[in-house]
Amino acid sequence: MIKAIIADTIPLYALVDSSDQYYKARSELLKIQQLKIQVIIPYPIALECYSLVLYRLRNQNAHRFAQQIKDSAQLIQPTNEDYHLAWQKIKQYSDQKITLFDAVTATISQRLNYPVWTYDYHFDLMSILIWRDS
Repeated sequence: MIKAIIADTIPLYALVDSSDQYYKARSELLKIQQLKIQVIIPYPIALECYSLVLYRLRNQNAHRFAQQIKDSAQLIQPTNEDYHLAWQKIKQYSDQKITLFDAVTATISQRLNYPVWTYDYHFDLMSILIWRDS
């Protein structure tokens, strides 16, 4: 049984933007809550998602998003080693457009042995365990 998952930016953003192509994240979040799976959000992902909401959906939505994350999310700070391994990961996959946000999330996933809640195929390329609603 999975105890926790690590959230990527794509499903978090989709929870805020009802016009997003991945709006199915809402039903997945309900499933995650029903299964009592803890959602962990790395600080870099929270920052990236906040920026997307701010620039795409404007200030009020961004501030609401930030407050919800602050009040209800389990935020995690990457370690120095996570950042070091992330740099190695983007070098390893230099032919791919893997962001440092994703590389750090991947290293946290590997360290904690928790799957990532994402729709980004780069995690599959990096052989990272993915949480999928079955």
